[in-house]
Amino acid sequence: MIDLHMHSQESDGSLTPQALAVACRKSGLTAAALTDHDSVGGCRDFIDTCASEGMQGIAGVELSADFSPGTMHILGYIPESCIEDLQGELVRIQSSRAERNTEILALLSSLGYPVDATEVARFGGQGITGRPHIAAAMQARGYVKSRQEAFARFLGKGCPAYCGRFRLAPTACVETIREYGGVAVLAHPFTLGMSESALRRCIAELVAVGLHGIEVFYPEHHAGRRRIYQRLAREFNLMQTGGSDFHGDMNPAIVLGRGFGNVYVPDQVWSELLSHMRE
Repeated sequence: MIDLHMHSQESDGSLTPQALAVACRKSGLTAAALTDHDSVGGCRDFIDTCASEGMQGIAGVELSADFSPGTMHILGYIPESCIEDLQGELVRIQSSRAERNTEILALLSSLGYPVDATEVARFGGQGITGRPHIAAAMQARGYVKSRQEAFARFLGKGCPAYCGRFRLAPTACVETIREYGGVAVLAHPFTLGMSESALRRCIAELVAVGLHGIEVFYPEHHAGRRRIYQRLAREFNLMQTGGSDFHGDMNPAIVLGRGFGNVYVPDQVWSELLSHMRE
């Protein structure tokens, strides 16, 4: 069993990269990729701990693309030799997250829901902080009953405390991953909010700059969605990847390798992924 989509404290997960690797082994995974948001800072520790636990691990990242009206993320799977160089490239994106946090906190205060940056930092672990950590601080303050409510009322797109930030264009996300020897995959396509025909045109543009795959197997992909994404993957000769999008305590309903119990990524995807990384 493999899982190619998960997060640690380096972004918005609750476990350290090392603890996440141990949890992967205990969950029965034989191979996994750490794909933190806009960061590969935890990948080396994750890979090393995977090896010590008797399983395979690779470096990954989830880049947020400049896309509207929906949300687009591009997953990248990176050779270990490129981790530090890519992390340096991601500094601008990480800086924009910090600037946005300041703007969001100012908006929340103006709305009568003050939250201090030190409170947010307590939920951020050892990595970058973002909206999920602000949501956790709001819940701790009693402003909302859940993190999901914080996003629905305040932090989601179109809500009163939402702020944009610097993001790479979709094609630039793919090109950046390819520049560092990586494999680029379109994550959870349903979040783009597109019809099948529009999604086909979007995928064609990304394939033209080097897209390798589509995330077909995902907790929120019901059978109908999977069939659409599998059809598009075959049409464009793309890998069919997948993962749980595990965040630990940030979303405890998600289980490593299984999602809501409806995720199964075929083992052969791992060897196919590694073969693309060697190209």
